[in-house]
Amino acid sequence: MGIAADIVLLVVAGLVFGMAAHRLRQPPIIGYIVAGVVLGPFTGGLTVSSVHEIEKLAEIGVALLLFGIGLEFSLDDLKPVRKIALVGTPIQIGLVIAFGWLLGDMLGWDWQASLWLGSILSLSSTMVILKTMESQGVMGTLSSRVMIGMLLVQDMAVVPMLVVLPVLGHLESGGALLGWALLKAILFLTAMILIGKRGFPWLMKRVARTDSPELFLVFVSGLALGVGYGTWLFGLSFAFGAFVAGMVISESDYSHHALTSILPLRDLFGLLFFASVGMLLDPDFLLDNWPTVLALTAVVAVFKGLVCGSLARLFGYVNIVPLAVGLVMFQVGELSFLLAEAGRKTGALDQDQFGLILSTAIVSMILTPQSSRLAAPAYRVFGRFFRQTPVRPVHVDDHAGLNDHVIIVGGGLVGRFLANILSSIGVPFVVIEVGHRPFEALKADNVPVIYGDATQRIVLEAAHPERAKMVLAAVPSFVVVRMVTEHCKELAPDLTVIARAVGEEQLRVLREIGAKQVVQPALETGLEYARKMLRLLGMPPLAVQCFADAVQSGGYAQICQGEQPPEGALQQMESMRAMDVAWVEVLPEAPLSGQSPASLNIRKTTGVSVVGVMRGRIMHPNPAPDMTFQPGDLLMVMGGPDERKVFRERFAQPETAA
Repeated sequence: MGIAADIVLLVVAGLVFGMAAHRLRQPPIIGYIVAGVVLGPFTGGLTVSSVHEIEKLAEIGVALLLFGIGLEFSLDDLKPVRKIALVGTPIQIGLVIAFGWLLGDMLGWDWQASLWLGSILSLSSTMVILKTMESQGVMGTLSSRVMIGMLLVQDMAVVPMLVVLPVLGHLESGGALLGWALLKAILFLTAMILIGKRGFPWLMKRVARTDSPELFLVFVSGLALGVGYGTWLFGLSFAFGAFVAGMVISESDYSHHALTSILPLRDLFGLLFFASVGMLLDPDFLLDNWPTVLALTAVVAVFKGLVCGSLARLFGYVNIVPLAVGLVMFQVGELSFLLAEAGRKTGALDQDQFGLILSTAIVSMILTPQSSRLAAPAYRVFGRFFRQTPVRPVHVDDHAGLNDHVIIVGGGLVGRFLANILSSIGVPFVVIEVGHRPFEALKADNVPVIYGDATQRIVLEAAHPERAKMVLAAVPSFVVVRMVTEHCKELAPDLTVIARAVGEEQLRVLREIGAKQVVQPALETGLEYARKMLRLLGMPPLAVQCFADAVQSGGYAQICQGEQPPEGALQQMESMRAMDVAWVEVLPEAPLSGQSPASLNIRKTTGVSVVGVMRGRIMHPNPAPDMTFQPGDLLMVMGGPDERKVFRERFAQPETAA
């Protein structure tokens, strides 16, 4: 079967070793690289026969990977951390490149190989870091936002590196080649922005109108690969063109759909790329040079971690942020493999140099999850010996006058919905939001909002929890919710906190630290089904709510463990069904209009009791027998379903309709 058999072997091996990496809490790309090593030419047993052809297919994975990065690129995402991302990250890249140059010189490499080494070491792994932060539940914290901003700029930096580094070996013939390459890149980028900014979205709109997922996928794939092929014909990098194509359409209405469409194809070809990288690694080289690999990994991790952490502190981030950034961003990234492979193909790196770089990158990736877990304990030890610096939030207005208010942590969809409810019923509130775009949107709508990280005590203090009624932690990150709950209980022990959790373990932890109510979105879905079902079956709203409250207070045991609903709640629901409350409007032509309960003898003739009258915005409970009903009044009547039906038919319908 030739190359088809090779692809089957790589996909199956990638699945097996990817699953093994997942079980070991490592990113799947580690498993893909190991699969390439196992099936590569340097090991016995099953071996891929068409290594060169696989490498050609892997270029498609590279192009789709950079196309996805271009699609996800947005200057708006950099706004909250724009200074460290746009200024600090280039400084970090430059310092690590210089350090790598020195390392290469110490290893006896020539200047060109040393420069490639520094460039390769300067990039961190977006995939590994995001996976690590997601698994540890720290997405959404200030530390994660700083790292994502820096990673985004690093990912973009690989594009000019791919353009510039391959031509550096020809500098002896003058700088003409480098200047010409840069000029072509600028001309191509300008043409793509001018033509593609309108042309690509216009084409995407017409393909989307077909409502055919297959055609849309083919169009997006053709766009990424076609533009990449065009740049290759133009004398530039195939991957560079795919990145530019993604960046050009990143602000269009179809960018998110394009990204979701391309993801499966990108991941499949990405497997081939990482496997092809693994096929170039000689296990014997790793065994013979493991002291050098470990030493290089340690030196790079310490220096790069110190640079990243120090820059975070230099740009004004304090407390745990510099520690977290340094302990997570020290590794060598997956896009470094693109540079290493390009350096090998151009002859700048020999096979031994490539193997050393690849081995160092893999070891540093494996160490990342373990290193990131040291941030919290290291910060606690650090805090014992050094004074913590308070983090100052940005205020829109002076919230000192807040009293008996509600604090909403998170200004996303859920937080905004809660804010609208509180605004409509006249309850004072304030929102705490760390995202720049949601913050600006809330500010534009005159919503009281504080810009800052709610996990920092001083930010919560700005919302005056000691005078608040409750706190609604409406963010998905468990770490944020837990820290907010702990800080609130320290600042105001009696404050009611409503938190969000996923799973029984998070529910238990939040209850132990003092959360009054814990919402579990997945389990609330089942409970909402029950609410709607019971209402459609004629159960009274109050009885349904009491039933839901009983399930929630029991820790959702009926849903999680398949237990029967609480017997008391079922009995209460049945008893309340016979004596439900309903609201009936007094219509101008109805027999109720101008009459009183005594004159109509309502209780004796229908069996219901009028227990309240809402006139305008004033409620009159237990109305007097001689109170005259007026058109527009809302009557609260109590009785069973049959009695209420008789009441409506006899007194609530207009006489002309009888």
